[in-house]
Amino acid sequence: MTPTDATGSGQTPFEALQATALALMAQAESFLTSFLRPWNFYQIGIALGVFVVAHVLAHYLTPVLRDWMRAREGWPTWRMRVLIVLQRRLRMIFFVILIWHVVGVMRQVTWPSRSYLLEIIAELGSAWLLIALATRLIANPALRLLVRYGAWTWVTISILGLTDETEALLDSIAIDLGGARLSLWLAVQAAVLLLALITLARFLAGASAASIRRNENISPSMQVLAVKFLQVMLYGAAFFLALKLVGVDLTGLAVLSGAIGVGLGFGLQKVVSNLVSGVIILLDKSIKPGDVISLGETFGWINALGARYVSITTRDGKEYLIPNEDLITGQVVNWSHSNDFVRLDIYFGTSYGDDPHAVRRIAVEAAKGVTRVLTDKPPVCHIVGFGDSSVDYILRFWISDPTGGLTNIRGNVYLALWDAFRENGISIPFPQREVRVLNDTPPRALD
Repeated sequence: MTPTDATGSGQTPFEALQATALALMAQAESFLTSFLRPWNFYQIGIALGVFVVAHVLAHYLTPVLRDWMRAREGWPTWRMRVLIVLQRRLRMIFFVILIWHVVGVMRQVTWPSRSYLLEIIAELGSAWLLIALATRLIANPALRLLVRYGAWTWVTISILGLTDETEALLDSIAIDLGGARLSLWLAVQAAVLLLALITLARFLAGASAASIRRNENISPSMQVLAVKFLQVMLYGAAFFLALKLVGVDLTGLAVLSGAIGVGLGFGLQKVVSNLVSGVIILLDKSIKPGDVISLGETFGWINALGARYVSITTRDGKEYLIPNEDLITGQVVNWSHSNDFVRLDIYFGTSYGDDPHAVRRIAVEAAKGVTRVLTDKPPVCHIVGFGDSSVDYILRFWISDPTGGLTNIRGNVYLALWDAFRENGISIPFPQREVRVLNDTPPRALD
């Protein structure tokens, strides 16, 4: 910190902080002096008694409410969730109701000075209860706790009448960066505005994403691209709008962001490459969610297209996160790019004593009997060579559901061939070798 005029009265930031702290201490001393009166202790005792009564009521009525909720079969889910939230806050609800009734009675039977502390407690209890119920609408647990405790703190300060003192204290804690003065109060304002605007942007992004996904005229890859673009635009607008509302000069931020961009371009080349590759994948529609692809030894179907990677799930339940750059630069087999038809080949051999015409006919009929093999694209069987111990064949057939797996359908066709060959007496030979042991002396020639 530099000794500049932080408050407009010639004080340094340290002097302003010291003056604000002394003012708060004086106000706290005055409050404690006025607090040490008999009726204030009576009001605290009354509030504690009301809390004990609310605790007892909640203890005995909570099981009754739970049993009543279990008997409500067929109720909408949202209604049951509301009841669960209210049941968990039952003690606080009873306390707020009872304390306000006590405040009303005290106003009628005694002087206002003998109930003002109870009124403050009632206001605090009501505000805390409303904040606790309202923040249940926030799905993110961490964000919910942050908003809840922040709102509780600000409401408590407002009800106690310490808003100006707190603002002055936070504003006195500041640093000077060139011509800009950054105080803790400015940081708190920026955080609150940024949190509110990001929450609004998240709600709008979620609603717009749901609308985009319901539009059947947009391809899945373009849906993902539109949703990502919308999220970037909304979150970016929320960030810059929050900075603008608190009075931050965005001119210097633009210069700083340019310098940071140059540094990121050198240091995060792979990340930027994956981001650009992801945009290219979404634009050219080479792959989309639900496609079955093979990349090297990885075979599976695409779950989601991310900004940096593609999620692929294999048949054994493993999920691979493939960088987008690998899909752009590598050779990818998309089994369902233009259509879902996939042709599979299997090889087998039969004995030289079996009729090859009958073998081809039986193999085709056996393949047609397998469930997933297409009949409108009939299987074919051809001789591919004469081996050392068998006549070699290739059987080709088509399927239309590669997501169901390839190894299992090949196995089913092999089983069908095995059963058909056994029924028709066709043998599948295996290599046989004759081993002859030679002595040191050559055998004598026979007459």
